[in-house]
Amino acid sequence: MEAKVAPSLLSADFGNLARDIEEINASAADYLHVDIMDGVFVPNISMGFPVLKAIKKSSKKPLDVHLMIVNPDQYVERFRDAGAAILTVHYEACTHLHRTIAHIKDCGMLAGVALNPHTPVEVLTDIIQDLDLVLIMTVNPGYGGQKFIEHSYAKLLRLKQMLKEAGSNAIVEVDGGVNFDNAEKLVNHGVSLLVAGNTVFSAPNKAEAVSKLKGR
Repeated sequence: MEAKVAPSLLSADFGNLARDIEEINASAADYLHVDIMDGVFVPNISMGFPVLKAIKKSSKKPLDVHLMIVNPDQYVERFRDAGAAILTVHYEACTHLHRTIAHIKDCGMLAGVALNPHTPVEVLTDIIQDLDLVLIMTVNPGYGGQKFIEHSYAKLLRLKQMLKEAGSNAIVEVDGGVNFDNAEKLVNHGVSLLVAGNTVFSAPNKAEAVSKLKGR
């Protein structure tokens, strides 16, 4: 199975954002991954709606928007209006997760749930049938360039079994430390969408890096 790839814009050159997005447009990338951080849920602040809208204007790839924020419910419509195709919230940030997922779907977006490294996949048992995507964080969220957490492979295998038992075709996405050395192994553990930041944006040829991650 060929992996889908979502280059993470957090690793782009923000002084030349339009140029970097054009390079992704010309690549075989399937999505453009956009991290939204509020400095509360994670110890970093990234970007807000004006920047996201500008990204949407430049990108020919659907936007895979990952919310690392508290109270995501109050912004669902605004992220739809800003151009999100996929909207992923954190399990750890949602008090009423089923309601949040339903809200995202009602707004016409694919609904995803992200899990921090310390959160077991089993917490999704009673909602997994409602999800379009599960994002496994393979680093602690908040910063790019971190080392991949090796225990994530066992977690991915448990998730794969849960999805099979639920009869779910949800996308399995990983974010953090994805590179050429572990991409194939991740796919073999059930991953269908690879988020890659530094591996793509630090490459001399971003299109070649995307193709290599896809196993081409």
